[in-house]
Amino acid sequence: MRSSTPRETTLGGLRTSGHVQRSVKAEIRHNLLARLRSGEPRFPGIVGFDDTVLPHLERALLAGHDLVLLGERGQGKTRLIRTLGGLLDEWTPVVTGCEINDHPYEPVCVRCRRLAAEHGDDLPVSWKHRDERYGEKLATPDTSVGDLIGDVDPIKVAEGRTLGDPETVHFGLVPRTNRGIFSINELPDLAERIQVALLNVLEERDVQVRGYALRLPLDVLLVASANPEDYTNRGRIITPLKDRFGAEIRTHYPLALDAELALIRQEADFADLAGLPAEVPGHLVEVIGRFTRLVRESTAVDGRSGVSARFALAGAETVAAGAVRRAALTGEERAVARVCDLAAIVPSLMGKVEFEVSEEGREQEVLEHLLRRAVAETYRRTLGAADLTGLLDKFDSGERVESGELISAAELLRRIGQVPGLAKIMERLGMSGDSPGQAAAALEFALEGLFLTRRLSKDVSDGRADGTATYRT
Repeated sequence: MRSSTPRETTLGGLRTSGHVQRSVKAEIRHNLLARLRSGEPRFPGIVGFDDTVLPHLERALLAGHDLVLLGERGQGKTRLIRTLGGLLDEWTPVVTGCEINDHPYEPVCVRCRRLAAEHGDDLPVSWKHRDERYGEKLATPDTSVGDLIGDVDPIKVAEGRTLGDPETVHFGLVPRTNRGIFSINELPDLAERIQVALLNVLEERDVQVRGYALRLPLDVLLVASANPEDYTNRGRIITPLKDRFGAEIRTHYPLALDAELALIRQEADFADLAGLPAEVPGHLVEVIGRFTRLVRESTAVDGRSGVSARFALAGAETVAAGAVRRAALTGEERAVARVCDLAAIVPSLMGKVEFEVSEEGREQEVLEHLLRRAVAETYRRTLGAADLTGLLDKFDSGERVESGELISAAELLRRIGQVPGLAKIMERLGMSGDSPGQAAAALEFALEGLFLTRRLSKDVSDGRADGTATYRT
């Protein structure tokens, strides 16, 4: 929540208030140290980096270094960069109307220096919130020097200014983020001749626009992200530019399953879909987390491209959407995801994975096998030691139980009948409620686990995408 805007509106009022001018890197250093001492979160929302990436990042920021985050796709590089803005002072003064956020104490552009000379202590002052001091550009091959640094503005020339007038310059993204943080995502995708334009920004801290005698001492923290493969595949970071970054920090996918699951729960959007509450039980979140990790570790998958965290998030959201669809079709008041909803994630996620050439044509088969492994591993951890005799006894006389995405929870429970020990099963799965949806989810997971451990058989309907299956002895 923002605090109220400071009241000072002139340079004189700012001096009287005792405001102290600090550089961007000094602001970040001061505020980071304060949070380190108080124990406050430094990078809210970042999961799994506490003991690996963040210590390196904190050292780089305390040292005042511009930096590159290096890691495969979907490791949270951009998300981490965007949290850096929270380390800036909440409000900072700027000369009113300045395109490059000049500080009233030391204006650097031609316009602001002229205004300061004309108005003195009456120089108008405005305030910028830290949310407005972050700039970002996705590097693309068509990015120009004008986009990043600036170019001549033909409109200003047409208004009567001469070409030699520095005020005819239209500033690019980097100068417009002066006294803030600027991020370049996927830096190697930037053409090498464009990367050269950043050399002065990082070392001399100024910009050069065409042939103008223009020197702007920029105050900016420059942060970039890159994929390691980009150094040799799509492009590379030129050596002089790499040398000017103070720190290169490697990111990674969650190292532990708990971090993977925490990330899914934090980021996946399935709490309320289309106004209908949706629940993905913990054991299914664990299946998706294990599935993601198995895909990353698979020799059939090209590990150089990585398997993004978005893979797991999209999987969880697809499962939730399947539950919502079933609830809408069957009239259920609450959507609770079940094992039958997992079948849909394989075709929907195939496009997020790059396979080895040798696996061409087997992509779906590979993912289906890994998904079954993930379900089996989750079952062994949660219900492997549970007494499921009460459920197995239902099949002693040749009973069959059909389940599927279009079968409501109430109907599935009716088909299975009363199961002794159901409360214990639900307790092991961390389900505290007693809704039909949760009971059906627990029993269907138990049935699938019994099938995967070869204590039951399962017939799957061919040509159907709704997860329809019949469990039998």
